[in-house]
Formats: sequence, C-alpha cells, structure tokens
Amino acid sequence: MLQLIEGFPEHLVQSLNICKDTSLKPAETNFSNVLITGLGGSGIGGTIVADLIAHKSKVPIVVNKDYNIPGFVGSETLVIACSYSGNTEETLMATNQCLEAGAHVAVITSGGIIANIADKKALNKIVVPGGNPPRSMLGFSLVALLYYMAHYNIANINAEAEIPAIAKMLMAEQDSMKLHSAQLAKKLIDKVFAVYAAEGMGGVATRLRQQLNENAKMPGWDAVVPEMNHNELVGWEGGNANLAAIFLRSNHDFGRNAHRIEINKELLLQKTPHVYEIVAKHGTPLAEALYLICWGDWLSYYLSELNKVDIMDIKAIDFLKGELSKL
Repeated sequence: MLQLIEGFPEHLVQSLNICKDTSLKPAETNFSNVLITGLGGSGIGGTIVADLIAHKSKVPIVVNKDYNIPGFVGSETLVIACSYSGNTEETLMATNQCLEAGAHVAVITSGGIIANIADKKALNKIVVPGGNPPRSMLGFSLVALLYYMAHYNIANINAEAEIPAIAKMLMAEQDSMKLHSAQLAKKLIDKVFAVYAAEGMGGVATRLRQQLNENAKMPGWDAVVPEMNHNELVGWEGGNANLAAIFLRSNHDFGRNAHRIEINKELLLQKTPHVYEIVAKHGTPLAEALYLICWGDWLSYYLSELNKVDIMDIKAIDFLKGELSKL
C-alpha cells in the first residue's frame, strides 16, 4: 500500500496515457442525463467527478451505488459502469438493467465479468491495471471518468493538459504531505472522526472517510457544509474529547460556506479540542481535489501504522461476500 500511495501521481499520468491509447466509439445520440454506477473504491471516483463538473455539465449526473437503477434511465442516458475487479455484484446487476433499458453503456474495469459483457456488447471500455485493492486505483478510474466526460461532450474538461501538471505538483509536494499528515495522525489516535468539506468537495471528504475506515480501521463519518449546519451541527452538543473533526478546505469553496466552516470550527472547539483542517495547495478545482485526496491517503497510511493494523486487511468485507455467495 505504501508503494501504491506513493505512486498516486504516476497513476494519473498512466491512466491518461491508457485513455489516449484506447479507441473509443463516438456517441450516436445526444444524452439527456448521465448515470455513473459503482461502489466503494471503484465508485468513489464517480462521486468526486460528479462534484467537480456539476457546474460545467450540460446534463444532470447521478451517481448510483446500488443493485437497481433509477427509473429515468433509457435510450438518452449515458451510463458509465465502474468495477475495478469487474465482478462487483451490485454493479453487474445495475449494468444489465441499464442495457435492458436501452442506455448507452461504457465501462471502466481491469477485467472480469463486466469486461466480458463490454466485449460481447461492443461497449466502450477503458481497461486499467489489475491486481491491486480498488481503493488504491482511484487515480486510474478518476482520470478515465474525466476522459469519458470529455469524449461524450458532457463537460468541457481538458484533462490532457491538466493531469501532467497536477501529477508534477503532487510529486513536488509529497514530502510536505508526508510530514504534516504524520503529525496529524498522532493527534487522531483512538478518536472517532468526522470529515467535513464544503459542497463541491463532498466526494473528497467521503474518500478520506473511506480510507480511514479501510486502511486505518477507524470508524467515522463525513458530511458537507452547508447541509450539516441544518442538523448535524446540533448533534455536536453531545460531543466530547473522544471525537475529532477534520475540515477539508479548498480555495474554491463558496464564500459563505467558507465563512460557515470558520463558525463551525469555533462551535466544535467548545466540545472537543480535536478540530483540524487540511488546506489544499492553490490550484484549479481538480488540482485541489487531487491534492486533498493524496494528503488524505498519507494520513490513512500513518494512522494504520500507529494503530498497528494490517492496512491491506478487508476480512470483514470478504466475510460479507462469502455469506452473500451462499444465498
């Protein structure tokens, strides 16, 4: 996992090269909506991309994390099915439903059943390197999603120009990220955490929560501002020093949301001394999102070391899959 986290900037460039070398058929229709379907480490890229391009997209983008699909899916829907292994049962069922509904389906995978479906149905398919934990391959799936969005003219994204520069920036910042994330990790030992971000970076907050769950074996949750100000903020009246809040800050946060976060920090500090923030290095929204993702991955790594847990272990998930296979 250490090598995979270190390799995140390289993954971005490698994925871009894979996309450029993949022959993709053009769309035969104009789409009225987009569905990105996928779960866990395979699906979080969809959540992040949907956040990042919401203001640029010409049509609504919905992220699906279930067996079943929304009723609007039809012949004018672009579906991007993301399954790293190619065998995620929820994604396979949802993909088959999308095909039955007449949607235009494209695939991101390393192989498996969904790759066979793509070949049989002559679907567009971007194949990423296999054999690693899905959560460690976000750089590949995220870039592939951005590439599809540009290919299908959903949003004007110049990933080919941005990604190499972002990867170079992340490499230059890696030592600083490692130093400061290791320092924060020491303050988060034995804490139940909450990760907060302003609307637009909610998917990045979810990514950090997932990494702390899987890599560091820590329970916690995530939420976005301003929504959490209308309910969850009151829940902190029952907060205590066993809880920690981590605010992810982007220079592109809407002004009033940025001000809300400052007030939130003051309120939470009345309940726990463990209120922290991670501030993105100034750049484009995509650059800042990737910076925060990379920073958070390092935080999860150092917490796994401090917690003395196996960062690769997912026995609970494997047990669940085993029980489901008996049905």
